[in-house]
Amino acid sequence: MLSLKRLTKIFFFLFLVSCKENEQNKKNFIIILADDLGYSDLSSFGSEINTPNIDLLAEEGIIMTNFHTSPSCAPSRAMLLSGNDNHIAGIGIQAYNSENFGYEGMLSERVKIIPEILDKNGYNSFISGKWHIGGDPIDRGFDNSFSLLPGAFTHYDNNKPISAYPDSSFSNNGKRVLWPKGKFSSDFYTDRMIDFIKSKSKEPFFGYLSYTAPHWPLQVDDHFSDKYKGYYDRGYYEILEKRLSNNIESGIFTRKNQYPDFTYMISEWDKLDINDKKIESRKMEVYAGMIENLDYNVGRLIKYLKSENLYDNTIIFFMSDNGAAAEDFYYNNTYGGYIREKFSYELNEIGSPNSFASLGKNWAKTITYPFRLYKGFTTSGGLRSPLIIKGLENDIKISDEFMTILDIAPTIYEMSSSKYVKIRDYDLRGSSIIPFINGFSDKIHSDNYIFSFEHSGNSILRKGEWKMINKINPFDKKNLELFHVEDFMEEKNLRDNNIKVFDSLYNDWEKYVKTNKIILPTPYVDDLN
Repeated sequence: MLSLKRLTKIFFFLFLVSCKENEQNKKNFIIILADDLGYSDLSSFGSEINTPNIDLLAEEGIIMTNFHTSPSCAPSRAMLLSGNDNHIAGIGIQAYNSENFGYEGMLSERVKIIPEILDKNGYNSFISGKWHIGGDPIDRGFDNSFSLLPGAFTHYDNNKPISAYPDSSFSNNGKRVLWPKGKFSSDFYTDRMIDFIKSKSKEPFFGYLSYTAPHWPLQVDDHFSDKYKGYYDRGYYEILEKRLSNNIESGIFTRKNQYPDFTYMISEWDKLDINDKKIESRKMEVYAGMIENLDYNVGRLIKYLKSENLYDNTIIFFMSDNGAAAEDFYYNNTYGGYIREKFSYELNEIGSPNSFASLGKNWAKTITYPFRLYKGFTTSGGLRSPLIIKGLENDIKISDEFMTILDIAPTIYEMSSSKYVKIRDYDLRGSSIIPFINGFSDKIHSDNYIFSFEHSGNSILRKGEWKMINKINPFDKKNLELFHVEDFMEEKNLRDNNIKVFDSLYNDWEKYVKTNKIILPTPYVDDLN
């Protein structure tokens, strides 16, 4: 018979072995964030653009068709990393900073972000790409970083697109550096992420690969854009119609819906002169090339992970930060003068490092159809983003369950057995999706869950089967619209016939404004459209 001392030693040994195995079996996590990628821009979401590597993630994972972000770059990044409201996280308005609570213009100490929480659980964290939430990521828990600090840059060189941006907009582990001229953004960001993972491949890691493609200015090597030469000469409507058909066929959308009439897009194309049609077509060729290049780089990352036997143990989230971008910065009243002095808009130069072009409203509408509007608005076209999650074991392939960008961080914490310690009363606003994925819950959120958001006066509050939206500045109660959530195209404003529902949601809205110390009317209108 074994002695108590001997049994204790055996138990302790088995405990250590178990701990070591658990340490070795910890999941790795990678968030791949595209910049201004529209809802239908992946072939797995109906597009004609060639994205086989991202499609592989979809085939091996889950497509979430009802995923909501914020409508703008910086708030989405703050919400993604913190799991909290953009005001609590300090990014009330992305192009504005002040001493006011929620409008500091940089990531607040009121929240902890994913790398800061995972660090306590033995994880290394890396960022490669766009930061855009103030300060430096090396000060917020990342072990290695190469990051673009402001919101945009040209994809090949240091010819900054916004005059107010610093000349050295990049940080390499806290040291300001210049971009390695001639390198293309998505290629170099992927290089750095792979280098970071190589340096710590034997330990669990969190990677944040935050691309700046396909954000303006539209630039990419001809090798990618020329694959689409002439494809978009057919105009907006034919592309829209084909993408919709593909998404109905694949199950992203259902046949039973009555979709909005967008035949007016035919006349929008027809009224352009020959040169403008060529410019519109060329812009979309370059945009498509940027997305195919992004996919190529996702493939490089997948290949590396597989070569090091890391792929099967890595959870990958692929998403965009908001809806398709409609801004036309070349002719923008605020930024256009500087851009026109430094960049070309000539047809033969679009796509080159010397050019500055952006999609514009008609292509943005095409890409976000059948949703309403696009980036910058809290309508479906501004908030709905493609989300693919690879690595969760389940039988779900396509889900239309309501999910938000606030749910990513809590999901990672549950899967990594990491505990979020809230600061004062600023708890996480999202929920882990794991109970839903594992079949323990029919929904990610209860019917009483409130998803609310405000940015520069644009707002949404969603609860149960209803959502209330404002898309007009200055903010005024009379402009709020009420929609049933099944009306995802937001065609029928039901406010007048559902006064009690509206009043109840407005009461929740007033509580949200008070809790988050939202300033109305907004102190700054970030209206780029």
